[in-house]
Amino acid sequence: MKKSEIIAAIEKKVGSTAYSIWRIGITNDPDERKRYWTETEKQSTTSWSQWQADSLADAQAIESSFINEKKMKGGTGGDMSAYRTAYVYVF
Repeated sequence: MKKSEIIAAIEKKVGSTAYSIWRIGITNDPDERKRYWTETEKQSTTSWSQWQADSLADAQAIESSFINEKKMKGGTGGDMSAYRTAYVYVF
């Protein structure tokens, strides 16, 4: 999915709520990552959405923008350079 389409989808999902109550991240395995947040971190993922980015660079740029500019929860880190597929997720 194009970077602009993912950004628009996230903005629509957040709607009029505060960005700071949402978490954003990137992963190559969204099912595993959702399971991690639910089972290990005991977070509710009922509002989970994910999008496959066209590139890792796009996914990283989206994540960084929402964390640094919109103040979403999350952290930029982790080496995903070995993976060909990157998903952006929000919950």
